Amino acid sequence: MMERKKIAFVINPISGTQNKNFILECVKAQLDKDKYAPEVIYTERAGHAIEIAAAKANEDFFAVVAIGGDGTINEIARSLVHTNTALGIIPCGSGNGLARHLQIPMDVKKAVDIINGGNIDVIDYGKINSQPFFCTCGVGFDAFVSLKFAQAGKRGPLTYIEKTLVESLKYRPETYELEVDGSSLRYKAFLIACGNASQYGNNAYITPQASMDDGLLDVTIIEPFNMFEAPSMAFQLFNKTIDQNSRIKTFQCRKLHIHRTKPGVAHYDGDPVMMGEDIDVQIMEKGLRVITPTQKLVDSRKGGISVLQRAQDYINGLKQLNGLTD
Repeated sequence: MMERKKIAFVINPISGTQNKNFILECVKAQLDKDKYAPEVIYTERAGHAIEIAAAKANEDFFAVVAIGGDGTINEIARSLVHTNTALGIIPCGSGNGLARHLQIPMDVKKAVDIINGGNIDVIDYGKINSQPFFCTCGVGFDAFVSLKFAQAGKRGPLTYIEKTLVESLKYRPETYELEVDGSSLRYKAFLIACGNASQYGNNAYITPQASMDDGLLDVTIIEPFNMFEAPSMAFQLFNKTIDQNSRIKTFQCRKLHIHRTKPGVAHYDGDPVMMGEDIDVQIMEKGLRVITPTQKLVDSRKGGISVLQRAQDYINGLKQLNGLTD
């Protein structure tokens, strides 16, 4: 009989709103016990998942599975980069940006089936001033809202939307100097987003053309816009066409240097962090092993999911995450 592979399930008990006991029951029922020897560990504090994942990588575990949101995934993944231990994901956060990009199902049983398949892809990751990120990072309005959201106390997309609407009315765009592959650029911008993955989460595609295995950052700059342009921009964000908006500038690069006039907030994978006037973002190629579906879904631009289906998925997600459905 083949030796079972060691696999750890790391649970953040306070992320998202899903019942963690239900998730564990699904894992217990669905996981292939002939293939895996599972271990379940609960995080006890911020940063604990970093320590757990590092220890399991040192013990040559096949995989560490994150049961949580993008913050938990970031903590685990940063300890698994450049190791032989893979990241697994059972998404139950408020955005699930990395899981959605990798087309890992939001349904727990289906996500466990992906883990049973054991298919491994090796993906890129990014660094912002030496902090690893796996989906997106940036400065400007999205980082500002991330900070306000963290200070709000209540979690969930309705809080996020409320903060976004309130703060957008008084947010003032900043002027940034960028250095890209030897060229200098200057922009007055509402936000600058750097994507390794295509979306923030909840199917909001800020860098819709991003690929996680091309060795490139996708950069989206949103220039100042007025309130009448906001609805069409929001529609394009969820329709994967924001890069076609006249207020948007996009480009790809391996390294990006951002200079701003004063220190302030930045974000990586949705978590706010205070940084100085100078910010360096770079891509790290083929650094993380991830358990992914063996067959990727059809891309929406090639006749797959319609924008109406995508919007309905988003609305259903908001309802579920805010306890409006069973």
